[in-house]
Amino acid sequence: MITAFSVSPSRRHVLVALGLGSAALLPGCGSPAPVTYDLSAATVGLRRSDGRQVIIVVEPTAVFALDSERIMVRSKSGEITYLPRAQWSDRLPRLVQTRLVQTFENAGRVAVARPGDKLLGAFQLVLDMRAFEIRETSREAVVEIAAKLVNAASGSIRTARIFTAASPVVTIDGAGAAASLDQALAKVMSDLTGWAAGAA
Repeated sequence: MITAFSVSPSRRHVLVALGLGSAALLPGCGSPAPVTYDLSAATVGLRRSDGRQVIIVVEPTAVFALDSERIMVRSKSGEITYLPRAQWSDRLPRLVQTRLVQTFENAGRVAVARPGDKLLGAFQLVLDMRAFEIRETSREAVVEIAAKLVNAASGSIRTARIFTAASPVVTIDGAGAAASLDQALAKVMSDLTGWAAGAA
């Protein structure tokens, strides 16, 4: 036998809200998951090291707009937007730090470490990410990183330089943007590691 019952207006609103929340949890009912993209280390041919010099690669600083997993696009009007359904495999500054350490290791000229590795370094490589974006106006991927090589003992700056590279973008989507930014970053990392190794 079916029993009839009444529901107060306030109770009815709660039930509707619960029903909507349950529907959002059903497979296929939400937004599609973002596609994750990675960056790669560069291969640099440098003279092998005797292992005495150690450079500590500090995680790059970045403005809030870059300090995330999102892929930035600068529109023709100058507005900052992000590619939908696309993301990096880690926070961008930490991902760039990891790939730069690997690039130094591939080069083999100097020993490198992160601050948390508990190694004493002769120098610290201090980095600031000025740009890591797709520019709609020029249809380019632009990477710009300012670098300072700091004497770990005295705190004085040994040398400083800004590294910039651009790579054309065929399609402004996740795959196209990630590939072009990866190419631009590879050029920056190649130049940066050669410069730092030569100055250390």
